Amino acid sequence: MDVARRGFLRGRFRQVANVPRPPWALPHGAFEAACTRCDDCVKACPTRVIAKGDGGYPTLDFHQGECTFCGDCVTACKPAALVREADAAPWSLKAVISEGCIARQGVECRICGENCEMSAIRFRPTLGGISTPQLDDNVCTGCGACVAPCPVGAVSAVLPMETEQ
Repeated sequence: MDVARRGFLRGRFRQVANVPRPPWALPHGAFEAACTRCDDCVKACPTRVIAKGDGGYPTLDFHQGECTFCGDCVTACKPAALVREADAAPWSLKAVISEGCIARQGVECRICGENCEMSAIRFRPTLGGISTPQLDDNVCTGCGACVAPCPVGAVSAVLPMETEQ
């Protein structure tokens, strides 16, 4: 069991969450060892999706906007906890649309699809009903553009391990 140090010292034994890190972050463990929690990546992010998280480490908050993969956070990261390698994917995040989606409840809504620049969310017509969102995992970049606009908070960007539950 991987226990958060702060939780251990306070007597709270909980598993460390697999939190989403900024794009091109080193693997879990190596990232935490390299990151000095200087907030330079947080300050450099033009869309404000990188925020200070648990323990002062940077995490992602797609309720503020989307990641444009501009690389400003990587450029600002002096300890090299964020490293952009040629042809390397920025992360393994993918969008997930929960059953709370109002289109899946029979109410016309296409906001997530309208905000997806990659067209990873499409709405297939259904006979006698409302079109429901269909997500193409192969096209989704996990940028989070679909998260904030959702009127009911049914869309999230998560790491693949979280979607298997």
